[in-house]
Amino acid sequence: QVQLVESGGGLVQAGGSLTLSCAASGSMFKVYAMAWYRQAPGKQREWVARIISGGYPYYADSVKGRFTISRDNAKNTVSLRMNSLKPEDTAVYYCNTYPLISGYWGQGTQVTVSS
Repeated sequence: QVQLVESGGGLVQAGGSLTLSCAASGSMFKVYAMAWYRQAPGKQREWVARIISGGYPYYADSVKGRFTISRDNAKNTVSLRMNSLKPEDTAVYYCNTYPLISGYWGQGTQVTVSS
């Protein structure tokens, strides 16, 4: 099973940037497609970006052109570069496999975008 630790969140003004990082343990990391998800207050968790083992990325329409996902299979890490942040990007961000293979989630990292 993959264990996950997210970091890099914070408070930023609209239009600013942040880079999130996810450290994953487990020898099978490089086999899995990985994704970033987010959950805003009062809303369901949603997928925002995913990347297959070979590195090809996919994005939700709401973040396309602003967010960039990347992975380093040698270091077992997944990153999310977020540019042109908007108040509606405010959420707790999580990384996980895609699709989900277990009910396990890390603690997430809070991103707050002020207007």
